[in-house]
Amino acid sequence: MNDTAHGKTHGNRKALRRGVAVGVFGLLAVVTLGGLLLVYSGAFNVAATEEHAAFTRWVLDTTMQRSVEHRAPDVRRAEDVTPAMLAAGASAYRSMCQHCHAGPGAEREDWADGMRPRPPHLVETAADWKRNEVFWLVKHGVKMSGMPAFGPTHDDEALWGIAAFVKQLPAMTPERYAALSGGSGASGGSGSGHHGSAGHGPGR
Repeated sequence: MNDTAHGKTHGNRKALRRGVAVGVFGLLAVVTLGGLLLVYSGAFNVAATEEHAAFTRWVLDTTMQRSVEHRAPDVRRAEDVTPAMLAAGASAYRSMCQHCHAGPGAEREDWADGMRPRPPHLVETAADWKRNEVFWLVKHGVKMSGMPAFGPTHDDEALWGIAAFVKQLPAMTPERYAALSGGSGASGGSGSGHHGSAGHGPGR
């Protein structure tokens, strides 16, 4: 290849790289402008009376799952969860989490159905999470979900008890749930739960 041909090839590659860079920059600029327009125009409906769009649900759910999976492995796991810790976790779950996440034979409060995203029914979803991930969720909470962080108000031993209890929920009978948590089973529908003061159990 002579110098002229080599120079032309090099020039074409340089032009291609420049074109790609301009295209990427232009795309980022359009996306940023579109995002700002959405924010400032008020076009996005924040009303919790309407469900999230499928894409929005996917973005929120996937972002949360990947965030927890990335951080939970760093959690120093409790060596053993004693029966006393589990019993305390059961009682804490009933008072702090049941009104949003329900339990075996116990319904969540009616007002929890109006939350977006809706708190998961942990009898069905707790099996999808590892115990250290449940601990991380309970300790740190989840932004923009209504799930509070209980770490500032509870020590790790109490949180491990809650996490261990949550992991038992999928296989737990209503009778055992009531016995462990000190409840009488079904609740909910009364609207007696107080959003914000008691908080929510671990969610997705």
